[in-house]
Amino acid sequence: MQDFAAIDFETANCERSSVCSVGIVIVRGGEITDTFYSLIQPEPNYYLYRCSLIHGLCCSDTDGAPLFPEVWRQVGPLIEGLPLVAHNSPFDEGCLKAVFRVYQMDYPDYEFYDTLCISRRKMPGLKNHQLQTVAAACGYLLENHHHALADAEACAWIAREIL
Repeated sequence: MQDFAAIDFETANCERSSVCSVGIVIVRGGEITDTFYSLIQPEPNYYLYRCSLIHGLCCSDTDGAPLFPEVWRQVGPLIEGLPLVAHNSPFDEGCLKAVFRVYQMDYPDYEFYDTLCISRRKMPGLKNHQLQTVAAACGYLLENHHHALADAEACAWIAREIL
């Protein structure tokens, strides 16, 4: 696959609609051509301590952030016509569908590919198939794990290697 958008969401709590950041990496012709990152005011707007421990975000980071529909007005044109790739895509696709529902937006029928599932099939000898492990096996050092853009970049790197 030469053209795709790698996407990663971080969430504020256990609700899939509570996206608090998004990272997107656009790949065309096998090369990274664009990136996008934004904080998002989550819905519902509260943070679980354990989520904040994972990604480092809290209410003070997103209180002034745009709501999801405003962010997606920028993202939609970037990813139009591209398949989406995520590591553990059921999570990211679930987040996307949930937040579209919350804001009563028409959900485009995005095509998702899952680098986690594919890496399990193509790289069975790895000690685990976590994003940082698979990325390292593909020659990419993930230094800022759980930052949405860093994770999307790692996913794009993996996708370029194994899809």
